[in-house]
Amino acid sequence: MTAPLAPVPRPTGTATGPHDAAFLPRLRLVPRESEQPITAPVPKLGGEPCWLAGPAWPLSPATGEPLVFIGQFPVPGEEPRLAYLFLAADEGMMAGPDPEAGDALLLVQPGGRIPSFAVIGPPGTRGRTLWRREPDGGETPVEFHLDLLPLEPELERSMDERAAFQRHLRGEGPEVRFPDGGHVHDHIGGLPSFPSGRAEVPAPWQFLFALTDAPYEDDPYFLDFGTGDGFGFLSPDGLEGRFSWDIP
Repeated sequence: MTAPLAPVPRPTGTATGPHDAAFLPRLRLVPRESEQPITAPVPKLGGEPCWLAGPAWPLSPATGEPLVFIGQFPVPGEEPRLAYLFLAADEGMMAGPDPEAGDALLLVQPGGRIPSFAVIGPPGTRGRTLWRREPDGGETPVEFHLDLLPLEPELERSMDERAAFQRHLRGEGPEVRFPDGGHVHDHIGGLPSFPSGRAEVPAPWQFLFALTDAPYEDDPYFLDFGTGDGFGFLSPDGLEGRFSWDIP
């Protein structure tokens, strides 16, 4: 019997594209290092995927090498489901600017659709997992729980103001002042904001989570999005995922 997923945002049913709040409430994603392998289907970074259906480790279409498992994220809805993030790592930089190149995949289980551009490895395929860079140049595999925590009201307002300001810059909303409050880079649900002001995927895809990069030796794990943020998206029926990263 699998352990239950942590409480997650609920579908709003009102989002028409990636700039809307498809899931509420917005929750902070807080990594907490695990001393033991995480084998339950809970939000996490690193380690081994906790598959809810058959293993489906993807390969790079360009090289045929297994992609790196980054983490698994809850999919809002009535049934427990997860979205598994896999990225290619090319000389440190992670794949993801092009959400349909096949080198950045967000796979949904159970009952999800494999994207048409994905290459899934044969049974038994396993690749690398998230790692930490050490001062001596070494790399250590890591695994973190992802705690989903509420935001303080002031921070919640600041995040919504930032999204409203970007909506104004895109010509999709009224003029608002430039936001001067705080910003949480790692979160699931809520109104999204993007470094460039615009999502890299079109409607009707819907924003699910944001994950900032961590490219330095003193970071708890290594992710390089070119000093930007990565974003996960779901199809309106929640069965297929996309991932891209964005820089200012």
